[in-house]
Amino acid sequence: MELGAFEQIAAVLAVCVAAGAMALLLRQPLIVGLLAAGIAVGPEVLGLVEATSEIELLAKIGISLLLFVVGLKLDVRLVSKLGPVALATGLGQVIFTSVVGYFIAIGLGFDTVPALYIAVALTFSSTIIIVKLLTDKGELEDLHGRIALGFLIVQDIVVVLAMIVITASGDATGDLAGEVVGVVVRALLLLGAVVLFGRYLATPLTHVLARSSELLVLGAVTWAISLAAISILLGFSEEVGAFLAGMSLASTPYREALSGRLSTLRDFLLVFFFIELGTLFELSSAIEQLNAAVIFSLFVLIGNPIIVLIIMGLMGYRKKVSFKAGLTVAQISEFSLILVALGVTQGQIDNDVVGLVTAVGLFTISASTYLITNSDAIYARIEPALRIFERKQPTASVDLDEEAPRPEYVVVGLGRFGSTVLQELVDSGDEVLGVDFNPRNVRSDAWVVPVIYGDAEDPDLASQIPLEQTRWVISTLRRLEPNLQLLSSLRRSGYQCRVAVAADDNDIAEELARAGADLVFRPLHEAASPLMDLVHGFDVPE
Repeated sequence: MELGAFEQIAAVLAVCVAAGAMALLLRQPLIVGLLAAGIAVGPEVLGLVEATSEIELLAKIGISLLLFVVGLKLDVRLVSKLGPVALATGLGQVIFTSVVGYFIAIGLGFDTVPALYIAVALTFSSTIIIVKLLTDKGELEDLHGRIALGFLIVQDIVVVLAMIVITASGDATGDLAGEVVGVVVRALLLLGAVVLFGRYLATPLTHVLARSSELLVLGAVTWAISLAAISILLGFSEEVGAFLAGMSLASTPYREALSGRLSTLRDFLLVFFFIELGTLFELSSAIEQLNAAVIFSLFVLIGNPIIVLIIMGLMGYRKKVSFKAGLTVAQISEFSLILVALGVTQGQIDNDVVGLVTAVGLFTISASTYLITNSDAIYARIEPALRIFERKQPTASVDLDEEAPRPEYVVVGLGRFGSTVLQELVDSGDEVLGVDFNPRNVRSDAWVVPVIYGDAEDPDLASQIPLEQTRWVISTLRRLEPNLQLLSSLRRSGYQCRVAVAADDNDIAEELARAGADLVFRPLHEAASPLMDLVHGFDVPE
């Protein structure tokens, strides 16, 4: 029986869930399971799905949202703050890997254009996987974590430039010089329009949309897809437009909230990208290129960390910082797969390269997960051998004092009661951060402490708040569902300190206590008690 598109998608999603669960049981990133599932459902293995326009469309939307979210998180100030080390390691690793990788590919018998694609694909590391692993280990705020994030941002910029070049070269016919000039002009116009939008329109527009969380998310997705479509009309890929759309909203107060809200939708739609890759993957070709895949994987796993060790050692960093930062580039990225898929659509390479890069991705992502997770134990064993990468007197240091707050208390919900609680904490000399869903409250000039936009019903809210030094999170919201979601988000993020939540009656208070709240208070009761004490304190006249 021939399956229709809907039945195909249902069957494919079931395989993806099973493969994802297996990956998690094996302590692998979900992307490994999705890659395996995409290959399994393709025509080479189970044959559950063929290349269809529906899957292709969903894959493109997923990729666009991925790049949009990366653009949202692109903090150019971070690159400026880390300065020389971010640029030197980021560009140095890209140049080293692409040049050496090209000659390895040529030595293995690949033609010039496929060798170039393979070499460039090997240079990019997965920002998403690295940030997730470092966050889980609590090392994102460490020196090596911040440096790694800095040069991963540099890589993100390079990959977008590479996609622009690929798109331009694929469309170039006849007068190549004229095509290049036209591409540059269109790119400058697009970039200029995005910069103007980000500077003058993004913040006031998102303030209006943020009055409804659903409308804010819908507006962001619409902007991402619209700019992706405009990018296609200008001769670029949809990925470029989506990335620029994210960058244009990165300066708004809602970037973290948008990133959190879109992460689930992005991850769901990205499943179809891996499914589409599966329809292109040729198992027989990958088996034929197994030796090449192993060679390239070893080069990425060993060569990339070594070049980072060399560069950071020359710049005066200590060997442990250099080593742990270097491990973050010991894998290739989902962008590598996007890049070679783009090359196939441009007709510049064939599916053999996609199969090879997919195999390298599976090997390196799986191996690097273990390397990063066990980096301290590995370092302890090989520390003597790493001394050659360190100066006798290391000199480099980076001031990582953050402009962002590191509060002792976080108050969620700044209504009349919440504002009073926040002000009492401020008057006591405590470091306080306010979180509120109302954009007008966030923008108010009345606050003397930082106040950020956040929705308690956002499952990723805890990841958007600096909780490293927080002693209490206090929710003054009186609805049950937001408080339950907040408690769940805090526990999932590993937050171990205390949480106080509000309730209107005893039944809700008991349910919140069972959900893990350390303290449940009743605002109306708390406000009425002092009044009753005052009233009862007056003498009743005879």
